[in-house]
Amino acid sequence: MKHKITAWMTLFMVIVLAFSSLVHAEGEKKTVILGTSADYAPYEFHKTMDGVDTIVGFDIEIAKEIAKDMGAELVIKDTSFDALLPELTSGRVDFVISGMNPTEERRKSIDFSDSYYAAEQSVVVRKEDALKFNTFESLEGARIGVQKSSIQETIAKTIPGASVISLDKIPDLLMQLDSERVDAVLAEYPIAKTNMDEATMVITEAKPEAEVDAYAIGVRKGNEELLNHINATLTRLKENDQIQKFVDEASDLAAGRKSENLNTFQFFWKYRDYYAKGIQFTLLISALGVLFGFLLGLIIALLRMSGVKILKFLATAYIEIIRGTPMLVQLFIIHYSLAAFDIKFSPIQSGILTLSINSAAYLAEIFRAGIQGVDRGQLEAARSLGMTKSKAMRHIILPQAFKGVLPAIGNEFVVIIKESSIVSFIGVYDIMYQAQILRGSTFAPLNPLLVAALIYFILTFVLSKLLGVWERKLSASDNR
Repeated sequence: MKHKITAWMTLFMVIVLAFSSLVHAEGEKKTVILGTSADYAPYEFHKTMDGVDTIVGFDIEIAKEIAKDMGAELVIKDTSFDALLPELTSGRVDFVISGMNPTEERRKSIDFSDSYYAAEQSVVVRKEDALKFNTFESLEGARIGVQKSSIQETIAKTIPGASVISLDKIPDLLMQLDSERVDAVLAEYPIAKTNMDEATMVITEAKPEAEVDAYAIGVRKGNEELLNHINATLTRLKENDQIQKFVDEASDLAAGRKSENLNTFQFFWKYRDYYAKGIQFTLLISALGVLFGFLLGLIIALLRMSGVKILKFLATAYIEIIRGTPMLVQLFIIHYSLAAFDIKFSPIQSGILTLSINSAAYLAEIFRAGIQGVDRGQLEAARSLGMTKSKAMRHIILPQAFKGVLPAIGNEFVVIIKESSIVSFIGVYDIMYQAQILRGSTFAPLNPLLVAALIYFILTFVLSKLLGVWERKLSASDNR
């Protein structure tokens, strides 16, 4: 028995060490971490370069120059635009470049560099509405699409009677325009020109009052050393007219992107490497989430059934709180809010931890129901034979309880695989993250999502069948 316990403890320690070392294989070289939202061509966007998915754009070229002047290696962290400030203030990234305006509201939480570029705002409409919305005043009462947390959102809210629809991604906004869910999209001219479908859309003559907006680089409050490095690099680039060169090169690179007429299976085969990478991350996070959730759920179930009131209260409170709050909120609290207490997890670790603690609350109730479903007389019989309560629970009660609740446990495991998609919000390269990358880089609004849905279905279907086989094997003895 001691050898078995030692083996299980060794396996558990190996898993814990592997978990703690994820995304921490850093070298000795100094690094500087850039936060960006790579869906904003030509500022920053994904493009396949020499067969490798690469984040490119003129913002990225500026960041490379900053890192070079600092003698550091640049690490790029891609996330949604409205998550950039939490990433920066929590210390997960060192600076932010993402076509960001230095508004007064943002200056309350972060510092900004000198401005490095300015672009005009533009209004994109469907071709048939070009005359209808040919002035900015004509947008009164219209449905306006803007990127969430952007200067365009602020401008749109000043339009009398306008209904403002805010989304994370520019391609999503243009898809809303194409499907007639919005009447116009407010975006910067380079962004609109690069991303819109010129066959069905047009940039109108309408001009917002704030026609030109400057962009700056964000750093954490009080980080004067980094801010001085950034300003020195920007001064050098502006003096040599390098930034405009970066803009022209990035615009040409972005203009080379074409919409492809592929069916769903052709799309999957062409971009299978993206999805293969996403499947690896999804399976890793789901498997570890299931493992830790299973162990934690069993412990919580036993605590809730214990005779110690404080332990029972804590276990009950845990279950009710976790089941009563959205998993996405739990993910953001773990990933961003705990950083204020200097508790920082990598995106993968945050994802695994969130899935584990969420799943544990549901599994605890499943285990409790299974244990209570076993005839109490069996525990009493085991005790009368001289077995301790813990041995009786381990050898008599738990095996029967586990067999009885296996279908419910299997259903929870299937749910975990599907709900693991939320980790894409914090920059984990799972299946949904890869689908969002492909939506922005290929102009395909539907195929990336259809492929992702098909992959999730295959994973959950196969798992369900395997669990069914296991369940039949365990119940074989009952049919003899």
